Amino acid sequence: MERMRDLLRNTLSKSLRTLSETDRLAAAWPVVAGSAIAAHSQVTAFEEGTVILYVDDPAWRPQLEAMCGRLVGDLKKVAGVSVTGLRFVSGQERPRYTQK
Repeated sequence: MERMRDLLRNTLSKSLRTLSETDRLAAAWPVVAGSAIAAHSQVTAFEEGTVILYVDDPAWRPQLEAMCGRLVGDLKKVAGVSVTGLRFVSGQERPRYTQK
């Protein structure tokens, strides 16, 4: 299973190179976070090395914060973007990601 995940990460990483940094991070997020977490969160922006993630339920926040180091490292590797941190936001209205 781990070998398949590595293969998927490497393939995704190669195909993401033509996208903007934010688009690469958004595409990489489900692979890095896993389907359960990705179902409750999404990349909304990338500002000065920090990935802004919308979390639909604040209950997910402690788990994501505990995984922050691994998530940052995996996002760097898969998306090929210089990520320095994650910031989590939540609220009733889900923000929409728009391309610039």
